[in-house]
Amino acid sequence: MRARQSRPSVARVYSYVLGGRDNYGVDKDVGDYFIEDLPGSELLAITNRQAVLRAAKVMAQAGIRQFIDMGCGLPASVNVHQVVREIQPEARLVYIDDDPFVVAHGRALLAVDEGIAVVEADIRDPGGIEKHADVQRLITFDEPVGLLFGITLSFVNDEEDPAGVVQYWTDRMPSGSQVFLTHFQSGTTRQAIATANKILEAFGRGRFRTDDEIRACFGTLALDEDGLRPCARWRPDPTEAESIQPELTVWEELVVGGLARKP
Repeated sequence: MRARQSRPSVARVYSYVLGGRDNYGVDKDVGDYFIEDLPGSELLAITNRQAVLRAAKVMAQAGIRQFIDMGCGLPASVNVHQVVREIQPEARLVYIDDDPFVVAHGRALLAVDEGIAVVEADIRDPGGIEKHADVQRLITFDEPVGLLFGITLSFVNDEEDPAGVVQYWTDRMPSGSQVFLTHFQSGTTRQAIATANKILEAFGRGRFRTDDEIRACFGTLALDEDGLRPCARWRPDPTEAESIQPELTVWEELVVGGLARKP
């Protein structure tokens, strides 16, 4: 665990930027860079989180009752199971994260009943995740599954085959399953380049990708009619219509999302 404390964690920095308190000094150092040196960059985390929750709601409204959140991060004020269970009260959820600190907090705060599990695993090992006892217990692949990849594929290197990770699950899920993913989009502005450089320097892996490269992460799945768009513009809640700004900030343009359904 001490080694984990010596380097920043994606989940802990993300939580810190969103106002969370469960982090270490090394996480605060990275988070403060974004907050103080790149003011407004917290919108990367905020709009990404909002889009993931809206996608979970869309999936539940489509009748999906079992979900895997691939890279769940630390518990937040509103979590995926709370959103989906407002629509599907019996929904089953497996939260995945590779940080034992995150998993410990998740098990304490998210695993509120037998229908929810928090599993320590690496999303780059889909076979290992599928074989995990909690996944075997809660997820059945003869009915639709909702998969959420909230920014996590941005930290999968090209040689680790992010599209192959998604395709593994696509090949196992039945018709009607859905995949939502968000991803950092490459940009050319000073702020975009500084953001990408800092993230890659801090975490030592991953890549900002072009729209075509992000679409390729869906493998054989085709995006729905909304296509790939900035998270701030992905199916905004009608109740928030008045708060939507006509122009996106450079930060909001750097994180995009899309939803695909298996036919």
